[in-house]
Amino acid sequence: MQFSEGYHTYYIYIITNKYKTVFYTGVTNNLRLRLSQHAENITASNKTFASKYKTEFLLYYEKFTWIQEAIKREKEIKGWSRDKKLELIKTINPDLDFLNYLFS
Repeated sequence: MQFSEGYHTYYIYIITNKYKTVFYTGVTNNLRLRLSQHAENITASNKTFASKYKTEFLLYYEKFTWIQEAIKREKEIKGWSRDKKLELIKTINPDLDFLNYLFS
């Protein structure tokens, strides 16, 4: 018997505004779409953290197969200080470049 269900991909991500003054951590199963939604919400009248602080620029992401692991990691990172998040980001993105182009 063969297992016929496919794998899923989930992402945790950290985005920022153009001045890199705030970090927003989220989880999604479609990072390209989610980044697009963040960009669209900036011009909308939404009152979310991401829209209020105009966060749309990707600095960091991790991939997961299981949503439970992604959610656990998201909650872990959300509890961290800004400095600890910055250290994590710099492990893959030392210059804090915007990585949106990887998902366009």
